[in-house]
Amino acid sequence: MIETVSCGGIVIFRGKILLLYKNYKNKYDGWVLPKGTVEPGEEYPETALREVREETGVRAEIVKYIGRSVYSFAVPEDTVEKEVHWYLMSAENYHSRPQREEFFLDSGYYKYHEAWHLLKFANEKQILEQAYSGYQDLRRKGKWDGVF
Repeated sequence: MIETVSCGGIVIFRGKILLLYKNYKNKYDGWVLPKGTVEPGEEYPETALREVREETGVRAEIVKYIGRSVYSFAVPEDTVEKEVHWYLMSAENYHSRPQREEFFLDSGYYKYHEAWHLLKFANEKQILEQAYSGYQDLRRKGKWDGVF
């Protein structure tokens, strides 16, 4: 078994969530949240911010840690056990640019219900629910507007 750790972000600007559309050689096709592998010597928050920036071109700021998801998938040589640490983030505007080298063909901000239905994986839908609930709570308390 191959174990790997990634970090990512649920990036929100004016109530909308940033998603990426990936199509890898027509084998993998769907909308996802930005995330990527932790590099040696890198702290989890650093990884999350770097991956969001690399994959979407978005300069984001971490608001708070949301939690982690764990899942596994098969690759030809083995099984990969993946742990992903997620952060709620704010962005400074709606601009995004998908990273073509990683097979991301589109990116954009979507209303919560649109994003939830677009997401390909159940574990990302679950983390989106947690993050959006945290976002709404911060807004109710008047603590979101001062971010970014």
